[in-house]
Amino acid sequence: MTYPYRPRSTSPDPDPHPSPDPGCRPDAPTAPLLDPADAAHELVSPRALTHVRGLPPDDLPAYVYDLDGLEAHVAAVRSALPPAVELYYAAKANPAAEILRAIATHVTGYEVASGGELAHVGSAVPGAPLAFGGPGKTEAELRRALDLGVQRFHVESEHELRLLIGLVAARPDADARPVGVLLRVNLPAEPGAGPAVGGHGGPREADSEHVPTQRVAPESGPGASPRPALAMGGLPSPFGLDPDQLRRLLPAFAEEGAATRAGLRLRGIHAHLASGLGAGAQLAVADRIVRFARTLATEAGPWFAAQLTEVNVGGGMAVDYGRPGERFDWAAYGTGLGELAARYPEFTLRIEPGRALAAYCGWYVTEVLDVKHSQGEAFAVLRGGTHHLRTPATKGHDQPFAVLPVDEWPRPWPRPAATGEPVTLTGQLCTPKDVLATRVPTERLRAADRVVFALAGAYAWNISHHDFLMHPRPVFHYLGSAPY
Repeated sequence: MTYPYRPRSTSPDPDPHPSPDPGCRPDAPTAPLLDPADAAHELVSPRALTHVRGLPPDDLPAYVYDLDGLEAHVAAVRSALPPAVELYYAAKANPAAEILRAIATHVTGYEVASGGELAHVGSAVPGAPLAFGGPGKTEAELRRALDLGVQRFHVESEHELRLLIGLVAARPDADARPVGVLLRVNLPAEPGAGPAVGGHGGPREADSEHVPTQRVAPESGPGASPRPALAMGGLPSPFGLDPDQLRRLLPAFAEEGAATRAGLRLRGIHAHLASGLGAGAQLAVADRIVRFARTLATEAGPWFAAQLTEVNVGGGMAVDYGRPGERFDWAAYGTGLGELAARYPEFTLRIEPGRALAAYCGWYVTEVLDVKHSQGEAFAVLRGGTHHLRTPATKGHDQPFAVLPVDEWPRPWPRPAATGEPVTLTGQLCTPKDVLATRVPTERLRAADRVVFALAGAYAWNISHHDFLMHPRPVFHYLGSAPY
């Protein structure tokens, strides 16, 4: 079983902050038991499930990646998009070299957001087009990016542009190889759109693609998910330039401007306004960004209109951890992008998803060390924890999982177990925040059973605090029929 896109919109997450009632949440699905003879399951691909069953206990915890499934999914996404739309993979979602190589033939390039990612991705997929984004780029990082021939720089501020102008001007080959720049814009909320609202009971810790305060904005438009999305724009933000700030930088790119004389070329606009949006809302966001780009080109005159030929509308396609069977509607999104491109033929459109490409190809596999009851509630203590899989603590959700029963019990005492009751799955860390799933209805969960957490292919291991308490690191398994 592979994981191609499915033309279905996303649905609301279950409440990640349940009430103190020790009973299970009414909207929480029962964690499935995986029959050892089962060849397929919605949460786990057959290749991964076969591999997980054969892992020796000493190899747990483990990350298992189905690279064939990943490649099939990304190929399906690519085929759903219009041929002229460029597909970049946001390497921050999962920068493993095996992941990068598995999708290389289906993506236009890779978006990187640090000097470390720049060097790593450049080494893993030599010659692949790179776009360098993110705030706070250092002079050394910019110099390294120039040395590597990065195709596009996403400039976030006037200071960053001045640094880049100085570095490019000092290079002997500046005239021979112009440096392409996209100015990142932070568009304000449109009149009548309503203010951003707080989500799920208040601020929570953010992952690397979200604003630190976790402010959210509601979706709107046909096909949009009712689940609130995390706002990257429209609010005060460290990301990008306000429109008036961006306009003040345009003279540097005039025919005799400082940036042009140094060897920079303004190629277009970049924006990433929200994460966690369904296809309808994503198309509405893309339409707004492209409209801004056309207005800017018209206001600035023919010289700039001839230069402004690219619009990167960002990523943020929804991945629903509460309903892992639901998928972003790539077919509808591709159709909508095709219509948008037809209305604005002067622009090449580009997207840069990360989570929505890689999340479905990875699983975090571990075993139950103990099952205990405290004040009427059941807790399963797992080997590993959020220092390996930080996603649920970061986003405030229950990580979807399935139970793989292990019949053998080698101990002489009774086997700890929870049967027909909600169970909270915790790790080995000395903190009450080490929770992977809360009060999930479970048919049966016993010490020594294995637990397979799905949607662990993105923003999982790479955002986790690996060294806390110095527990062993997981083993990594990359499964595929090709030598990725």
